[in-house]
Amino acid sequence: MRRAVALSARGLGSTSPNPVVGCVVLDAAGRIVGEGWHRRAGGPHAEVHALAEAGEAARGGTAVVTLEPCDHTGRTGPCSRALIDAGVTRVVYAVADPTPAARGGGDTLAAAGIDVEGGLLAEEAAEVNAPWLTSVRLGRPYVRWKYAATLDGRTAAADGTSRWITSGEARADVHRLRAEADAVLVGSGTARADDPHLAVRGVPGAVQPLRVVADTEARAVHPGARVLDGAAPTLVAVADDLPDAATAHLDGHAEVLRLPRAGGHGRGLDVTALLTALHGRGVRSVLLEGGATLAGAFVAARAVDRVTAYLAPALLGAGPAALADAGIATIADALRLTVTAIERTGPDLRIDAVPAASASAPAVHEPKES
Repeated sequence: MRRAVALSARGLGSTSPNPVVGCVVLDAAGRIVGEGWHRRAGGPHAEVHALAEAGEAARGGTAVVTLEPCDHTGRTGPCSRALIDAGVTRVVYAVADPTPAARGGGDTLAAAGIDVEGGLLAEEAAEVNAPWLTSVRLGRPYVRWKYAATLDGRTAAADGTSRWITSGEARADVHRLRAEADAVLVGSGTARADDPHLAVRGVPGAVQPLRVVADTEARAVHPGARVLDGAAPTLVAVADDLPDAATAHLDGHAEVLRLPRAGGHGRGLDVTALLTALHGRGVRSVLLEGGATLAGAFVAARAVDRVTAYLAPALLGAGPAALADAGIATIADALRLTVTAIERTGPDLRIDAVPAASASAPAVHEPKES
C-alpha cells in the first residue's frame, strides 16, 4: 500500500477534477506484477494501468489501491468491473470513495465473491489526496499558503526589496509545489511589487497551473506583465462593480472573472466567492503565494488548509510581516496549527503545518538535509 500511495503522488497537479490514485497488483504468490497511477483526467484509472501491466498474472491475485475502486461509468468504465473481469480474488483499498456517484465499488466487488478490505494506511493515502477529499467535503479547493520570510518574520526589507530572502534550493522546492497545484494565486500587491511569472520552471513534464491574480481594481496587472506571457493560462479576478473599460487592457491576454467585494465597497474580493468560482472551473488545489493582505483575508475566512513556510537564517528587524490583519483580536482567537513536517531545504528551514482542528496530522519528521 505504501508503494501505491507513492505512485498516487505522481498524479498531483494533472488529474483534477479527479482524485490521485495509485494501484499495485500482486499475483497469486504475492509478487508484484503490475503498477499504475491515475495520470490525467479522462484517462485510464490507476487500476486499469496496473491490470494492463499485470496481464494474466492478475488472475487469482490481489489489487492494492489507495481509493475504493469506482463503481460508475464516466469518461472511463467502472474500475470495479475491470477488477472482476481481470479475475483478482482480493482487493485492499485505503480510503472509501466519498462521492455519491462513484462509491459502492467495494460492495460490487464483494457481491462478485471478491475478498474486500478497506482502511489500510488510510491516513497516509488521504494526506496525498487531501486536495480532492477537501473539495468533496467542503465544495471548494484545498488551499496551501506558502510564504518565505526571515527568522524574525519579515518577507521583505524596509525598502521593499525581497529577492532573494531564501535560497535557490527553497525556490526550486516552490516550483515543485506549483507543479502539484491546479492554480497559483497572488494578490494585487504582489503583482505590483514583484511582477511574478507564477509558471512552473525546472519540473520536467509538469502541467502548468492556472495563474490567478486577485486584482480588485484591475490596476495591478498591466500590459506586458509577466503573468500575461502565455506560458500558462491566466485568470484575473476583479470587482464586479467595475466598468467594462477598466478591464479592456486584459482583453485577449487573460480571462477576467468578476466577483463581489468582501464586506462592502472598497474592500478586497470575497474569498468564498473566489474559491467557489475556481472550484467550478475544476480547480481542486490552490497554492496561495500572495502577500500579507491576501493571506490575511484567507486566514480570516478560515480558508487555509496547510501552511508551508520557508524560513531563512537572516534577520531584518523591519519590513512587512508575513501576515496582515486576519480578523484575530485576541490570543484566544489565534488560529492554532499542528506542525506536520520540519526539514532543511538548503540553508533554509521548511515548516509544514495544518490547522489544529483538522483531521489528525501525520507524525512530525525531524530536520533533514535536502
